[in-house]
Amino acid sequence: MITQIHNAHILTHSGWIQDGSIIINGNKIAEIINNSRIIEHADKVIDAKGMHVVPGGVEIHVHGGGGRDFMEGSEDAFRTAAAAHMKYGTTSIFPTLSSSTIPMIEAAAQTCTKLMDEPDSPILGLHLEGHYLNINMAGGQIPENIKNPDPKEYIPLVENYNCIKRWDAAPELPGALEFAKYITSKAILASVAHTSAGFNDIYAGYKAGFSHATHFYNAMPGFHKYHEFKHEGTVESIYLIDDMTVEMIGDGIHVPPVILKLIHKTKGVEKTCLITDALACAASDSTTAFDPRVIIEDGVCKLADRSALAGSIATMDRLIRTVVNEACIPLEDAVRMASETPSKIMGVYDRKGSLHKGKDADIMILNDELNLEGVIAMGKEINID
Repeated sequence: MITQIHNAHILTHSGWIQDGSIIINGNKIAEIINNSRIIEHADKVIDAKGMHVVPGGVEIHVHGGGGRDFMEGSEDAFRTAAAAHMKYGTTSIFPTLSSSTIPMIEAAAQTCTKLMDEPDSPILGLHLEGHYLNINMAGGQIPENIKNPDPKEYIPLVENYNCIKRWDAAPELPGALEFAKYITSKAILASVAHTSAGFNDIYAGYKAGFSHATHFYNAMPGFHKYHEFKHEGTVESIYLIDDMTVEMIGDGIHVPPVILKLIHKTKGVEKTCLITDALACAASDSTTAFDPRVIIEDGVCKLADRSALAGSIATMDRLIRTVVNEACIPLEDAVRMASETPSKIMGVYDRKGSLHKGKDADIMILNDELNLEGVIAMGKEINID
C-alpha cells in the first residue's frame, strides 16, 4: 500500500522541509519530497494541513501504561501497555522492569522475546532497571529485591535471553565494574542508576562500560556538603565525562524546567534523550498505580509517605510540549531528543529515530500547539481517539 502525507512541515535528518510530502510504501519511508503534489499511484492521501510531521518517539525507559505494568510479565500486559503509549506518539519501546526477582525477569524476558519476533512490533528489547542498586538511593524501587551484582544471576540471564538490551546498576557496588564489563561485551547498554557515586566511582564505572545515566538528577546526589567539607555529586561527575549520555524525565516535575534547560544546554541534543519513566497508570484513566505503595498526586507518582517520586504519568507528546513550552527548548531539539538520540543510544538508528528514505515509517503529526493529531507506526495509522 502506498500512502502519501502531503502539505506537511517535515523534520528530516538534515532539517525542516516546508510544504513537503512523505511517501510510505508498506512499512517503510519510500521518499521525502519538497512539494505537496499528490502522486498518481497513492492508495491513500493524508493532508497534514501544514502541521509538524516528525519521527515517532523512541521510549527507552517506561514501566507500563494503560493500567498494566511490564513487571507482570504477561503477553497481555506487554501488549496493553505498548498499545496505550503508541496512541501518544511512542512508536518504539523498550519495556522497563523495576527491581525484580529472577523469576519475574525470566517471565518478562520470555514475553519480550516472543513479541520482538512479531512483524512490525514496536517492542525492541528489554530494559532492566536494577536490581543491582544502592539501597540508600532506592527511591520508588522495591527494596527487598535490591542486592549487589551477582554473576551467578546475570550471566545466565544474558546468555539465555537476547532480548535484554539495557541494564542499570550503581557503579559503587561490589562487583559492579565486572558486571558492566560483562554486559557491554554482550552489546547491552550499561547505565548508572540509583547511586550515590562521586567522581572516582563514576569515572571507574565509565571506564568499565557505564556510558549512560538513568533519569538524570533523580535518585542520585548533586553537589553537597558533609560536615564542613563540600563534595561533588553524581550529577557533576556525569557532566564532567563528555561521552556519557543522559536521559531526563521531561514532565517538568521530576526535573524542574530550568534544570531541563540546563541539561540540554550542557549535554546537548546529541547526548540527551527524553523518557517518560511512566508507570501503569499512564496513558489510562487509572487513578491507582500497579505498586500499592504508590499514590498519584500533583500530576506525578509518589511513594505514599511522600518521601520520593516514584515514576510519572507522562506520555511522549507531553514530554515534547513540556520541554518546548516550559523549558524553552527548540521544537526540533525536543523531537530529536525523543527520537534520534534514544535510537542512537540503543543502537537502532539504522531503522528508527529519523525520517529518512528506507527507514521504518514511524511518524507523529503535531499541531501548532504541539498536541498530537496523528500517529503512524510501521506504516499503519494508530487510532488516537
